[in-house]
Amino acid sequence: MWLRRVFFDLMDILTAIRERISTRAFLDKPVSEDTVRAILDDARWAPSGGNLQPWKVHVVAGKARQAVIDAVKAKMETDPFADENSFPVYPEKLWEPYRSRRYAVGEQMYEILNIPREDKMGRLGQVLKNFDFFDAPVGLFFTIDPKMNPNQWAHLGMFIYAVTLAAEGHGLATCMQEAWTRFTLTVGKVLDLPEDEQVYCGLALGYADPDAPLNTMRTARASVDEIAGFRGFDGSNDAA
Repeated sequence: MWLRRVFFDLMDILTAIRERISTRAFLDKPVSEDTVRAILDDARWAPSGGNLQPWKVHVVAGKARQAVIDAVKAKMETDPFADENSFPVYPEKLWEPYRSRRYAVGEQMYEILNIPREDKMGRLGQVLKNFDFFDAPVGLFFTIDPKMNPNQWAHLGMFIYAVTLAAEGHGLATCMQEAWTRFTLTVGKVLDLPEDEQVYCGLALGYADPDAPLNTMRTARASVDEIAGFRGFDGSNDAA
């Protein structure tokens, strides 16, 4: 019986990993604080080198959510090209195969939305939906002490991924949003963050709209042979 329970739990985990997507259309349906707390209670067991747990989470809903949205939109009106982040989200000039992967996901999204390349304003409008959390009722902001090393930033990423999988387990959808890093100072001011907390990214949380065409989008993934090398399985000691 114990083995059967473990098996089905494993199947649930594998399903969550394979079926999780970046949801960009949410229902107008509230999410309770208790549910968000339960998600974070599950995710806090994410691995962390030295058990530093170098993350903080700031959850916004209702008026608090709207305050962040309004502040960022006001900032964009006065400085549409603002970038308050201390590091770029992507390298300035992406190389292959990464450039093609990023290009492909954008084209796939706009094709589903029927927004042609020449419709610059239409494409910009879709980008700006990031700053409404794609209408999700709850937003999460993940912060870290900027004095931390790259290793701890990686651990923060593992925690964020754990949040997304835990949300799947609670019947909710998510979208990790690096777009918010452009306004890390503005968001930090609204949230009254101390100097030892830098906003890394945001996350939209809510119930996925099952009728939204964009939520049918599944991005391609590189094959195992493209991303992995295997050594020693034939019994040899070849380390090449």
